[in-house]
Amino acid sequence: MDYKDTLLLPKTDFEMRGNLNKKEPLIQQQWDEENLYEAMLKVREEEGAPLFVLHDGPPYANGNIHLGHALNGIQKDLLVRTKHMAGFRTPFRPGWDTHGLPIETAIQKLGVDRKSIPLHEFRALCEKYAREQVAIQMKDFKSLGKIGDYKNPYITLNKDYEATQIRVFAQMALKGMIYKGLKPVYWSPSSETALAEAEIEYYDRKDPAIFIAFDVVDGKGVLDAGDRLVIWTTTPWTIPANLAISVNANMEYVLVKTAKGNLVLMKSLMENALKELELENEGILKSFMGSEIEYVTYKHPLYDRVSPVLNGDHVTDEAGTGCVHTAPDHGAEDFDVCAKYGIKPIGPVDAQGHLNEKTGEFAGMFFEKANKEVTLRLEEEQALLKMGWITHSYAHDWRTKKPIIYRATTQWFASIDGIRQQILDEIASVTWYPAWGEKRMHNMIADRGDWTISRQRAWGVPIPIFYAEDGTPIIDAKVFDHVADLFDEFGSNIWFEKEAKDLLPDGYTHPNSPNGEFTKEKDIMDVWFDSGSSHTAALNHKETPLPVDAYAEGADQYRGWFNSSLIISVALYGIAPYKNVITHGFIKLDGGEKMSKSKSNGLSPNEITSTLGADILRLWVASVDYHSDITMSQDLLKQVSESYRKIRNTFRFMHGNLADFDIERDGIAIEELSLLNRYVLNDAVRINAEAQKSYAQYDYQKATTAVLNSLINTMSSYYLDYTKDILYIEKSDARSRREIQTVIYHTLDIFLKLLSPILVHTSEEMYAIFKPNQGSIHLTKFVAPQDEIVSVQEKADMNELFKLRESVFKALEEKRAEKTIGKSLEAEVHLNLESGFGDKVQAILGEHLAQWFIVSDVKFTNEDLPEVSGYRVGVQKTEGHTCSRCWNVVTTVNTDGLCPRCESVLKG
Repeated sequence: MDYKDTLLLPKTDFEMRGNLNKKEPLIQQQWDEENLYEAMLKVREEEGAPLFVLHDGPPYANGNIHLGHALNGIQKDLLVRTKHMAGFRTPFRPGWDTHGLPIETAIQKLGVDRKSIPLHEFRALCEKYAREQVAIQMKDFKSLGKIGDYKNPYITLNKDYEATQIRVFAQMALKGMIYKGLKPVYWSPSSETALAEAEIEYYDRKDPAIFIAFDVVDGKGVLDAGDRLVIWTTTPWTIPANLAISVNANMEYVLVKTAKGNLVLMKSLMENALKELELENEGILKSFMGSEIEYVTYKHPLYDRVSPVLNGDHVTDEAGTGCVHTAPDHGAEDFDVCAKYGIKPIGPVDAQGHLNEKTGEFAGMFFEKANKEVTLRLEEEQALLKMGWITHSYAHDWRTKKPIIYRATTQWFASIDGIRQQILDEIASVTWYPAWGEKRMHNMIADRGDWTISRQRAWGVPIPIFYAEDGTPIIDAKVFDHVADLFDEFGSNIWFEKEAKDLLPDGYTHPNSPNGEFTKEKDIMDVWFDSGSSHTAALNHKETPLPVDAYAEGADQYRGWFNSSLIISVALYGIAPYKNVITHGFIKLDGGEKMSKSKSNGLSPNEITSTLGADILRLWVASVDYHSDITMSQDLLKQVSESYRKIRNTFRFMHGNLADFDIERDGIAIEELSLLNRYVLNDAVRINAEAQKSYAQYDYQKATTAVLNSLINTMSSYYLDYTKDILYIEKSDARSRREIQTVIYHTLDIFLKLLSPILVHTSEEMYAIFKPNQGSIHLTKFVAPQDEIVSVQEKADMNELFKLRESVFKALEEKRAEKTIGKSLEAEVHLNLESGFGDKVQAILGEHLAQWFIVSDVKFTNEDLPEVSGYRVGVQKTEGHTCSRCWNVVTTVNTDGLCPRCESVLKG
């Protein structure tokens, strides 16, 4: 007779296969229809919940999101959702960064020549393209299950945003922080614009490294004409711009006789320098301090030009010769030391990186080509002492990946000197995750120079400066306010559509423009000024006062958004814009190469979500240590998919065993549960508290690992395995069965809610089946943490029982290997335990002794048994009959093949 229909097998509508790529879009559509984001805010507002604000760092709107975007977006969503589930009101306004070179380049790739159409028309094309890209990325982020106010995102090209940015600029300008000046700046020949530090990436590059001798003209009584000052450089192309040689006033120098003349070298560097030059020391002719050769003059080897020796504190004894090639056009320190002596840059390189007519025979050469030509000419003039090669880290344009140069140009700058200490104090008030972020940001602010905020491009927010007839920049609150109002109404393109006079307030006059003539600035602002203003332009400070609770971005933002936001916030308000800063590493491929959108060398989030599902990607993000760089591969995705499968199957099995269970009707009070059941539920209670604590510390990996270990190991591999016999075989309302169902119910409730910020779609699907007609799981909260429900002694007793269980399982495996038994239900276990422990085992396990060991019978005995891991355990094949219903081997069965237990159950 087949008794299958008499078994209480699991029943659930929660499908075994996730089919996430098909289900997730439907769930997202449901969220949109139900206005889930608004509902989440409303339910917390009605509760009077405290506010927690994560301010979104705006991704750049250009193309579909890449895996780095997905990592960052999901991490932010984990933060927002875990805080929401913890009882906070968590508004999240997504943003997009929309100005800058990549969009200009994209338009030009479409066949548009920037210089052949009016600038305002080109900018209109840029705006249209940027808005299209925002729509693409918004769809991509929503497909990840990322929640937010997508009906009202902040976009840096929006009129209100640009207008506020003008007001931000105005406040800084009126405080004297904004100025125009000539300085060497990072310059990208490939982009034809100045760059900020945040727009620089470093790559290894091979360059010439040359030693050059400059012959002394006037030695000021210390040196003789013809003595030679030796410099070392890796940029021969800058030698035409050499206007001085710097030495350290407080260091000792020597004049050493060699086969290539009498050379001036720093004493502490002489030995290494001569070794590099392959020259013998033929005698030190004299020694002197660097201060003694200040104002010594020398002749340039390529031009009829005499230049001086200067004293500079930037000269060190770490490498080189101690005599430093100084070209104020091509180095910040060079510029500063020359400025002290009244030496001005000469402007020898154009915007495209070509040397100009001021370099004579090298005019028209690209700077990299000039390296070779300059070196050859130095050799012809017998000024080249040695040439070699060096592989070193060199600055590149982050967009074009091409080398950049230092170039002295007239730019607009933001000076932080007046607020530097205030910024450093604010950095110390912020909590940094990881903690080393504080030192990193401190050092960046302590060491940084003035911020170059102007760009020589088309697509961006214009610098709102007018010039009087004599060239004086106009810094006037009334003018700034008027421009901001114009931008608020018409957008920033009006700056390029109208003449200066039409952009000024009606009837505006200025003492430096007696004829009423004005011109306007052509440069635009650095995009980091755009995004750095977001704490003011995107947030309503009445609803969201500064500092906000958190910023969360990649580690590159210490020199980017974290940095610019901090400077602007302290400049305007005297405080940091954030309380907490959370950073993540970069995604690397199996070989260790950094994943890059520009290189198209990564896995696509859209490919992953359309095949495996967004919840797989979210589980991956939650499972990694995001503070360091993160590896991604197809194999890793397979591992994460396997973990997801185990979670899903465990949820399915748990819910399937609750088909006939109602917690209100059938639940057992927790304090009335047996120790065996309380111990398992206690594991979920403990993990619930630990995971919520980890979430509060933004440690998603720790929380996820704890939940999965408990769910898969404790619940699935142990508890659900051994309780099958009770769940399937006993009467529906048997006390033992209802206890287990109570444990399953509470554990499912705890873990489903703990995983809901991660598996946003799967948890919604499961919750709708688990608690139908109760709305979205995302409108609930985590189960409140509570004290553990087993005592220390009870925990110790259970731990001892588990050790015994492991010994029994080991003995069973040995007999299975010997072919004595097949399935464990064919076994009978004998235990010879110390009397006190044996009594405890029987008291705790009671009638479920055999079920706990998953065997047909357990007997206590005094006979001599083999020792297995500290316990005396015997295993033999049990004799008897196999019950046709429960498959246990018993002494007797009735005529229908049923054991006494099954017979009793079926009789009712």
